[in-house]
Amino acid sequence: MAELEDLTTLVRAATPLLVIETVDEQRVIECFRHVIARALRPLWRWTLTDGLARLDFAQPDGGESAPDATSTLEAIRAAPERGVYLLFDFHPFLRYAMSLRQLREIVQRQRSAAHTVVLVGARIELPEELEALAVRVPLALPDLKELAAILRGEAAAWQREHGRRLEVDNDAARTVVRNLVGLSAPDARRIVRKLIYDDGALTPADLPGLMQAKFELLNRSGLLHYEYAAASFADLAGAARLRAWVQRRRAAFLAAAPDPALDPPRGVLLLGVQGCGKSLAAKAVAGGFGVPLVRLDMGTLYNKYHGETEKNLREALRGAELLAPCVLWIDEIEKGLAGGGEDGGVSRRVLGYLLTWMAERKAKVFLVATANAVRELPAELLRKGRFDEIFFVDLPAAATRAEIFRLHLARRRLPAEDFDLPSLAAASEGFSGAEIEQAIVSALYDTAGAPPDQAGVLAALAQTRPLSVLMREQVDALRAWARERCVPAD
Repeated sequence: MAELEDLTTLVRAATPLLVIETVDEQRVIECFRHVIARALRPLWRWTLTDGLARLDFAQPDGGESAPDATSTLEAIRAAPERGVYLLFDFHPFLRYAMSLRQLREIVQRQRSAAHTVVLVGARIELPEELEALAVRVPLALPDLKELAAILRGEAAAWQREHGRRLEVDNDAARTVVRNLVGLSAPDARRIVRKLIYDDGALTPADLPGLMQAKFELLNRSGLLHYEYAAASFADLAGAARLRAWVQRRRAAFLAAAPDPALDPPRGVLLLGVQGCGKSLAAKAVAGGFGVPLVRLDMGTLYNKYHGETEKNLREALRGAELLAPCVLWIDEIEKGLAGGGEDGGVSRRVLGYLLTWMAERKAKVFLVATANAVRELPAELLRKGRFDEIFFVDLPAAATRAEIFRLHLARRRLPAEDFDLPSLAAASEGFSGAEIEQAIVSALYDTAGAPPDQAGVLAALAQTRPLSVLMREQVDALRAWARERCVPAD
């Protein structure tokens, strides 16, 4: 493993201070057990509850120190043989001048052997005096081999407990292991245990629960939203070109070994008139690829403190990558990138990082961005190569409006054959899909919940002024702009 090679090199080089941020303490201990087998150093561990104790072999009585920080650092400095010291959750003590001074002297080899001190904790913020002297080491997450071993171990434990074999679908088990990538060993073990103990089996039915549990673990910041109710193109009227585009690229997106001659599909931008189904189309893209959908609301990223907005974006995109393969939906993207110079340059920095990520990401994250106000989008986002394609979701044509009526009537258990759909489509010229749905809802209210008839729906349509009438100039300008610049979604 590369991380073991790196740690071994750092220990052999007598690097004085390492920092490892992780909650998986057992993994740190196992890694350093392998390291000292190569580097031949004594290995010690300190916790506030147990004090300082040797790990590589049993220490005779009297070899342990008191658990307080001062005594521990004195014992480390007095040790004549250079060793590796894992200090768990020690960093809060560095707020005290005495502990800080002691550790600095150990790190700078003042009256001390060339020890390697390793600070381990979930999140470690060092005083400035130590930060310049420390080497932060990222601890790699378990790979496929380790995750498969976790699954086998939990399956064996369940079988011993229940005295019978676990029902396992081999393809589902392999998919479970692949989808655990990105989790720590304790989190992966917790999810596997839940999947097994829920029904005493590992089957394809466990996969949605796995993705939901993984998302909840990775999204502790709350920046992403997991869309549990995935849509399909069968739920969407029209969008024939978008549907065909996704179907042609599905195999390439999901391929375990991509064709080197083909660039993998990376994303689309959906422009269109409000209410014409861009959000539903984004959900249908995820359904078309057969992968989870996560939504990023750009408004949740912004923070008044300097640098926090960009940090939030990095965390959100990293969370999406850990859920790969997936579709990342950024709704109304123009609202997060149109700050101009009025926000101290935050929107420009956000745009710069987003563009870099779009160009350089390796994970299978397909980006779907939706926008209403195209003139507010920065030119850098629209140039060819940022998105695979820019689709325009226009006001629905007559045939599409008839299909929208059929879909919404069916969802409300109203037989479509009781209505003259071509007449309804003709009466709803200029209506968006959302406005057609609301006309049906209005007709239901007008009849006090009784099934409306053709006349009732026509009356509701007549009482509605669609957006294409209320905002005629803006809608016409958007449609004119897109006519020669975008690919029609339908």
